[in-house]
Amino acid sequence: MRLHKLKAGEATGTYLVDSPVTEADILLMAKQLANLRLRKGRALTSPAEVFTHLQTLLEHYEHEVFALLMLDSKHRVIAFHELFRGTLDGASVYPREVVKVCLEHNAAALILVHNHPSGDPEPSQADRNLTTKLKAALDLVGVRTLDHVVVGRDGCVSLAEQGHL
Repeated sequence: MRLHKLKAGEATGTYLVDSPVTEADILLMAKQLANLRLRKGRALTSPAEVFTHLQTLLEHYEHEVFALLMLDSKHRVIAFHELFRGTLDGASVYPREVVKVCLEHNAAALILVHNHPSGDPEPSQADRNLTTKLKAALDLVGVRTLDHVVVGRDGCVSLAEQGHL
């Protein structure tokens, strides 16, 4: 993709394209915009907006990816970090590594995120068990777990909204 194809429009949040683009170009631009929305220092104001960005970043993987959206004490983004990569129906997630990355980034809070390559974002019992295990480990070091979001093509599901946090 050539970056000069996309130009900011007159109204905030609008863009102009000056030449033909492929579907791959559009998907890449969407991922770039989602990454910008989750850039360092940006305050998270709307769960629905965050879900949209996470879905754009993770819904097209053909394998499971587990990521961390690390936040400061005012819930501003520190970093979005894809931490573990798995297979079609699972990823091994190690609490020690999650805690280590959070401490390295000096995160005060975080949102756990992973995708379901099947497209169905409904959390499994294993997802709920992992959430409980990670929350306990993070609580020990003072990192608040705000949510665990499961991403699929059909949308996102928040384990916090389901009462599992």
